[in-house]
This record gives sequence, structure tokens and C-alpha cells, in this order.
Amino acid sequence: MGNPVNRVLFINSEITPFLPESPIAKIGRFLPQGIQERKKQIRAFMPRYGCINERKNQLHEVIRLSGMNIIIGDVDRTLVIKVASIAAARIQVYFIDNDDFFRRKQLAFDTDGKFFEDNGQRAIFFARGVLETVKKLRWAPDIIHCQGWISNLVPLFLKKVYYGDPIFAGSKVVTSLYNDISTEKFSPTFKDTIPFGGIKPSDVSILDDPTGINLAEMAALYSDGVIFAAPDVDEGVIKFCEGLNIPTLSYDGKSMEDGTYIDEYDRFYQQL
Repeated sequence: MGNPVNRVLFINSEITPFLPESPIAKIGRFLPQGIQERKKQIRAFMPRYGCINERKNQLHEVIRLSGMNIIIGDVDRTLVIKVASIAAARIQVYFIDNDDFFRRKQLAFDTDGKFFEDNGQRAIFFARGVLETVKKLRWAPDIIHCQGWISNLVPLFLKKVYYGDPIFAGSKVVTSLYNDISTEKFSPTFKDTIPFGGIKPSDVSILDDPTGINLAEMAALYSDGVIFAAPDVDEGVIKFCEGLNIPTLSYDGKSMEDGTYIDEYDRFYQQL
């Protein structure tokens, strides 16, 4: 058993009502609320995709958190932070924004169904943007829960770059795995743009073949626990995770339907 869990950071690829309801977006919406109702502090992050209506959802920029530049592949990218509330849940959601990466209205695929060429860089920017913003907030999470492919680099960055930062010194990272991009392939240069800080090329060698499956496996490799959050997670990924000697939580369709998965996840956090 680990230390008591009082603060949980949720890093999501999707949250409804800002995006249409999907399995990931629905959990992104109701899990933070449920954990907060269980007397824990929470923070939630997601990308500010171009399809999100800022006026309707009352997004506004947080000037004190915005303006940092994140260098990816020798190019400076400006980090913009926006925030909005889900009144019914009494939670705020922070949005990672950048015109180059998130102005487009599609999430991961263009209008012809093609996986975006720069999705790897978008994942790098999102993960680093979240962690840098949490540092600025000076809010030290006990659990960092990553959901969706665009959050899959967070465990690597935490364990190889941010582990010495007092904000993250006591943090445990949980990755929820779905089947959102298992069959997709990233740019051949993806792994070459990831290293910074203490990350070496050997730390990302699993991405020599830059597939969605290998990205999921790398996320698990640097996580303290893995949740199989969908019924169709790739069998090879499941086997890989089970061989890591870290806690795992199997998918339970009934608990997803009746909402008791929130208590299961809460107990899972406590055992790390």
C-alpha cells in the first residue's frame, strides 16, 4: 500500500460535454466528478481541439499560465492555457492549446480518415504542456491518471525528466488503455523528437516501429499501474502489461454500466 491519495490529476484525450460522448469522453467526464465526490482534490486537462465551441462552453485564457514556449524538433511552439467549468460536476477543465497543433477541427484523423502526420508532435506538446502547467499551479498530485493516446508520453516524461521536481516527487502514474489508435502508425521521425532533459534514445527504442500499440506499451512501461478500460484492448498489449510486474485492473463491463468502476479505480489508486 502506498501513501494516502488526496490529489488526483486527470490527463484526458477527450471529455464530454466539450466533445461528443464516447467511452473515453464519458469516463473523462464522470470519473473526476466521482473521485472529487469521494473527498479528493482533482484537476483535469485535455487538448483544446478546434471543434470545441469556445463561446458555448465559455472557455477563457488563463494569462498567468500561458506564454511558455515548448521546443519540439528545434521549433518553438507557444503554449496557451484555457479553462472552462462543468457546472453540474463542479469541476474545472484546463485546455492545452496551440494554433499549429489544435486549431484543426478533427481530433486525430483528417476528413479523409488519415492519421495526422504530426500526431507524434501533438502528443509531445500536450504531455509537456500539462506537466509544465501543473508545475506553475504548484499543485502536487498523488496520482496522475492518463487516458487516451495523446497522454501516452506523460509516464515517460514523469519518470525520466520530472521525477526530481518536488511537485511530482510523490506522484504515481496510472495509464488507462483503450483501443483508440492501435492500428495507426506515427511519423518515422517521432521517436527522434521525443528526447529532452534526461531522456536518451534507448529510453524510446520501443518506438523504432512507431505504432499505436508500441506507444501504448511504452506508456505502460513507465507507469506504476495500468487499467484496461475497454473490452477491445489489443491482446498483445495486455500480455505485455501483465509481464511488467505492476498492478493491473481488468475491464469490467458491468461496473462501467452501473458506475461502480469509480470505486474500483479509487481502490486501485490506493494500492499503488
